[in-house]
Amino acid sequence: MSAARPLTTLRTVAVITALPVLLTACGYGSESTDDGKKNAVAAGAEKLSADEVKIGYFPNLTHATALVGVQEGLFQKELGGTTIKTSTFNAGPSEIEALNAGSIDIGWIGPSPAINGYTKSKGKNLRIVGGSASGGVKLVVNPKKIKSLKDVEGKRIATPQLGNTQDVAFLNWAAEQGWKVDAQSGKGDVSVVRTDNKVTPDAFKSGSVDGAWVPEPTASKLVAEGGKVLLDEASLWPGKQFVITNIIVSQKFLKEHPDVVEAVLRGSVKTNEWIDANPDKAKASANEALADLSGKALPADVIDPAWKSITFLDDPLASTLGTEAKHAVTAGLLDQPDLKGIYDLKPLNKVLKAEGKDTVDAAGLGTE
Repeated sequence: MSAARPLTTLRTVAVITALPVLLTACGYGSESTDDGKKNAVAAGAEKLSADEVKIGYFPNLTHATALVGVQEGLFQKELGGTTIKTSTFNAGPSEIEALNAGSIDIGWIGPSPAINGYTKSKGKNLRIVGGSASGGVKLVVNPKKIKSLKDVEGKRIATPQLGNTQDVAFLNWAAEQGWKVDAQSGKGDVSVVRTDNKVTPDAFKSGSVDGAWVPEPTASKLVAEGGKVLLDEASLWPGKQFVITNIIVSQKFLKEHPDVVEAVLRGSVKTNEWIDANPDKAKASANEALADLSGKALPADVIDPAWKSITFLDDPLASTLGTEAKHAVTAGLLDQPDLKGIYDLKPLNKVLKAEGKDTVDAAGLGTE
C-alpha cells in the first residue's frame, strides 16, 4: 500500500461484560488507548470546520468501507487538513456509548444498535446518514448434527449478543418456523446461545454449539472448521439485500460541522466505488487493515468466501431497517419505536448528485 496512507491515531477496545443486554438496556463501557501515530496529511492541505474527526468502526469485513477508506487514504483525501482519529469496537453498544460521550463523531454500525441508540435518546443523539454494506450473514451448522432446516429445532445455535442484529434475525426466523423461544433466556424449542464472535469458532469446534447465525468473517471461519452454510440470510429478503452496516453521526457534530460529515460521506462513496472497481485489491487492503488491528490476517479459505457474500453500497436500505425493528418488537426485545427522523440523507444525496449517482430514499423515516 502507499506509504502516504493515513495512520490511525486512536484505537479503542470495547470491554464486553458478561451480562446480557436488551436492545433497551444500557451500553457497554469502552477503553481507549492512544497509539501515538499521526495521520499523513498533505502539506498545506486546508482544514475544514473541525481540526479533526473521530471515526469508529468494527474490525469486521462488514465494515470494510471504513477499513479500506482509512487504509487507502480515501477519507483523508476528502478531509484535506482535517485529521482523522480512528477507534475500533467489538460491540455496538460500546460504539453508541462513545458517540454519546463525544469520543467519536461518526461511526459504522449495525442496524439494531442504531435503532437502540436512537430510541434510548428519544431521537436526540444520532442520525443515520448513509449505508455501507448489505448481506454477509449466514446460518452455519455442524452437518453431522443438522442436515436440514427442520433439524435446527432442539439444537444449540449461537448468536453474537442478546438483542444484536443477528440475534434478532435468528429469533424472528425461528418464530417463522413455529418454534417458541424465550428471547431473554434463549431457552425454548431452539436454544439460543449468546457467544462473542471471537469465541464462537472454538465453541463450534468443541461441540458446545451445533451452529451459529453470524456475520462474516465468523461464518466462513466456521465453514473452515467443517461447518456447512445451511441458510444465507440474504435469501430471506426482497432483492436479497438488507442493511448490515450503516453510517451514523452525532447530531451535535452534524449541526456544527456539516462540511466534515459531507467530506466523510464523499470518502465513503468513493471508497465503495473503488471497492467495486478493484475487488481483489480492496479485499487485500481490508485484510491488511484487519492484520494491523488484530495482529493476524485472515487466511484465503476464510476471507475469499466471506468477501463474496458482502455487497458494499451507499444506500442505507431504509425499508429493511424498519423491518428489522419490527422483528425486534415481535421478539419482545424492543417496545414499538418511533423511528421518524432517524435518517438524514440530505448530505449523502448532495454527494451522490455531485458524483452523478442516483439518490437514495429514507422510506418515510427521514428528517423531512
